[in-house]
Amino acid sequence: MNAKNDLVLEREIAVPLALVWEAWTQPKHIKEWFCPKPWRVVECDIDLKPGGVFRFVMEGPAGERSEHVTCYLAIENQKRLVWSTAMHPGFRPAPVSKGVPDFTAVIEFTSLGASKTRYVATAMHRDQAGSEQHARMGFLEGWGICADQLEALMSR
Repeated sequence: MNAKNDLVLEREIAVPLALVWEAWTQPKHIKEWFCPKPWRVVECDIDLKPGGVFRFVMEGPAGERSEHVTCYLAIENQKRLVWSTAMHPGFRPAPVSKGVPDFTAVIEFTSLGASKTRYVATAMHRDQAGSEQHARMGFLEGWGICADQLEALMSR
């Protein structure tokens, strides 16, 4: 980890590991929890393999839309997902992003017994400026809200 360039959210989620993994890997679940309300995910495509797509479209309460196309870099079943906004599917370089600075997400999962999961989301940025911009945009608050929404959804 690079303390200047990385943002990290760590949580203990009162949901079994298999369900947390399912929440991260199935579009029907991503649509329910992946952005802070009143925003919502209205489209999601997942091709869960290295080079595969993780695409989602968020929609705001006034009809604003924000599409994100990322590329999975690594997948370890029920352990780790790695994807990057700097790449499109097939490991193709993505156009320079406007808004959120490019980052690589490393999502790690560890079982804490039958009913809890340690969840660590790291956003690795190209430089300190990108990390600081993402922090000012509310990374910790927003991703924290999403973790709460994931837990609520998968606890049902």
